[in-house]
Amino acid sequence: MYICSAMLKVVAIMLSGMAVGFLLRKRRLRVVPHLVTVLIWALLFFLGVEVGENPQVINGISSLGLEALWLSLTGIAGTILFSWALWRWISSKKGGDDR
Repeated sequence: MYICSAMLKVVAIMLSGMAVGFLLRKRRLRVVPHLVTVLIWALLFFLGVEVGENPQVINGISSLGLEALWLSLTGIAGTILFSWALWRWISSKKGGDDR
């Protein structure tokens, strides 16, 4: 039951954010993209802190081995490749090259 309650909170927070965004859509909120970037970096940092303090994760790092490294590197490479391809495709649809 706890998972359902937590999920409802997440959905409610998202919907409230969407409602605020809808109400403020006519305004130029220049600070929002910068704020989102800062908050994402903070979330990643605190995720790293939580992973770093978990002894099971830290002790299991050595057993992850080359397979985990391979999955990470190919995931990163795939993300870069497909992001680049999407950027090129979107740029060609606009009729110009935004570099």
